[in-house]
Amino acid sequence: MKLKSITFTLLFLSFFILNANAQKGWINLFNGKDLKDWNIKIAKHEYKENYANTFRVENGLMKVSYDGYNEFDQQYGHIFYKKPFSAYLLKVTYRFVGEQAKGGEGWATRNSGAMLHCQDPATMLKDQDFPISIEGQILGGDGEHERHTSNVCTPGTLINYNGKLFTPHCLDSKSKTYAGDQWVTAEFLVLGDSVIKHIIEGEVVLEYTKPQIGGGNVSNFDPKVKIDGKALTSGYISLQSESHPIEFKTVKLYDLEPYQKNKAKLDKVLAKILKE
Repeated sequence: MKLKSITFTLLFLSFFILNANAQKGWINLFNGKDLKDWNIKIAKHEYKENYANTFRVENGLMKVSYDGYNEFDQQYGHIFYKKPFSAYLLKVTYRFVGEQAKGGEGWATRNSGAMLHCQDPATMLKDQDFPISIEGQILGGDGEHERHTSNVCTPGTLINYNGKLFTPHCLDSKSKTYAGDQWVTAEFLVLGDSVIKHIIEGEVVLEYTKPQIGGGNVSNFDPKVKIDGKALTSGYISLQSESHPIEFKTVKLYDLEPYQKNKAKLDKVLAKILKE
């Protein structure tokens, strides 16, 4: 009996240690099966209402679809992971498919985004269009024009670029254009309010610092939430629905908060995971 008890204890401790280590490393935000770890907010609808089954899981993919819409009607949507993060590497593999929903704006063709440092979705008002956040903008080529992906846009926020406060809404990255329905992997390195880097195919295509609340480009928000000048040190992560169907097969995150105060350890971990 004692041997069995010791064996069970050792197995339990091993499981606990492995699980703890896993939480310090890669976390699959999307499990490939369901959306139980995610919460939805779509403009003109109540929090957690998945209007017209916009966000769904099919064949192991998270899909953003509009087959239940008669008209898009600026019903911008976002699906939020259940908990906030501060320092991390986010990896998203996506592809645009099909045709844009009827009534979608021209700029929203093959347009989506990974929203970083988002406000708590529970604080968004019913008619709010976008969460106050930093947008890692995802764009697909239209077969005709140059369209960089992994740009940055700033709904209700501001950033510093090249050492100066950047006030326009969007800033293009230096990535190439990805046309058609090909899979693309975008990574976003976020270290609190110090630096954010956008990475495509292992290359940093955009870098900026000091994300903070401020500016415009967000509507129908609760003014108590929009505290201009407040540094964005952490927040929720969300993925967009902006009228063009998109699919995600990988949404995972490496939690870097345990290493943030030790530059040597942080650099070592980054050197490893950026190759994976």
